[in-house]
Amino acid sequence: MYFLLYFEDTMKTPLPLVLLIQLCLLVSFVQAQQAPPVPKKNQKLIRGKAGSNLVYNILKNSNDSLVRALIEAPDRWGVQVMYTTIKKKGRRASQFTDHSFNLRPEQYFYPASTVKFPIAILALQRLRELAVPGLDRNSTFVTLKDRPEQTEVCNDPTAEDGRPTIAHYIKKILLVSDNDAYNRLYEWLGQDYINQTLHRLGYSGVEILHRLSLPLSTEENRYTNPVVFYDSSGRLLYSQAGAYALHQPSPATLKMGKGYISRGKLVEEPFDFSFKNRLPLPDLHHMVRQILFPASVPASRRFNLSEDDLFFLREYMSRLPSQSRFPAYDSTAVWDNYVKFLYYGSSTEKPDSDIRIYNKVGNAYGFLIDAACFEQVRTQKKFLLSGVVYCNSDEIFNDDRYEYDSIGYPFLRSLGRILYQQAMSSR
Repeated sequence: MYFLLYFEDTMKTPLPLVLLIQLCLLVSFVQAQQAPPVPKKNQKLIRGKAGSNLVYNILKNSNDSLVRALIEAPDRWGVQVMYTTIKKKGRRASQFTDHSFNLRPEQYFYPASTVKFPIAILALQRLRELAVPGLDRNSTFVTLKDRPEQTEVCNDPTAEDGRPTIAHYIKKILLVSDNDAYNRLYEWLGQDYINQTLHRLGYSGVEILHRLSLPLSTEENRYTNPVVFYDSSGRLLYSQAGAYALHQPSPATLKMGKGYISRGKLVEEPFDFSFKNRLPLPDLHHMVRQILFPASVPASRRFNLSEDDLFFLREYMSRLPSQSRFPAYDSTAVWDNYVKFLYYGSSTEKPDSDIRIYNKVGNAYGFLIDAACFEQVRTQKKFLLSGVVYCNSDEIFNDDRYEYDSIGYPFLRSLGRILYQQAMSSR
């Protein structure tokens, strides 16, 4: 499965490069058949009417008792909400008004898989910056290794032709929030490029510092893999050596809870998130806005993406798993609302065909997050909605006793439906 410069124990001489690539891709194919101005560092971004009471008033007057209970104790449940109304002039979105509830950018929550969204964006931007003839998101993307804890990948059985590509990894990130796909893009981009670029664009509160679902130390996550890109004939387009990140995250002491489970035992002290990823809700919300409405963002703050890049991201932010052939998903395990927490929660019901949701979710350590743009297909009315809720009332991490099903998913489902009705009924 993996691309190796030598076949271990059986061959001590390197294979010719083109032959090696052909062999790798042959294995892949067989498996596929089987299976504003830029703010200064500490300057807060302008958020519009983020201090208005609109969201609170809407929610407190809803018929949902769970929603009413949570907004009356928002800090206990870590609730934060951003809601952006959009008015159109002709066919173009012309006025964006931000509203929020309990928005606290300084209050840490673990962003979980929402960090995959900026990584997917930056992968496309990096390709444009490299400007290598023939190199694009559909080029063969091979991950190598130069450290024991790293792994190699030269094929992807879920792709139509078995080739790993930037495009295919982004599809998997947006369709089902695939961890390995995120890790491969992280290993190419590295901490330095990721964080320096995001900070330069005004996202100063963001820190992306590690892979996901891998038992690697803070130091090990500083190292990135060597990678190579090839065209369809096996011709080398671009290579990048493994690197060590020099990025120093802004100092923070981020400890939460009363304890955590480690190696099966309870450790009775707060869990340390100080070197975990950080992505404040306003920044995530703003990223969704600029992918859907780039003209609404000052040019100095925009990602460097083509119209084709933007179309690609929007397509897979909104596409449902059942609408994908490569990769293909088992509908009993991955249903169409699998990553649509706002409006659907954890429901397996059939999606409303008149609602299109462009979004990215996160789910870990008791935190549930979703950042979305909703569109009513019939009228093309749109609005932006992002929310986070914390479902860990015993304040113990890693005990798998999170109130996702009783609190988190029902809250986000109702939040999406209440504000959808509000947005569609307003002029």
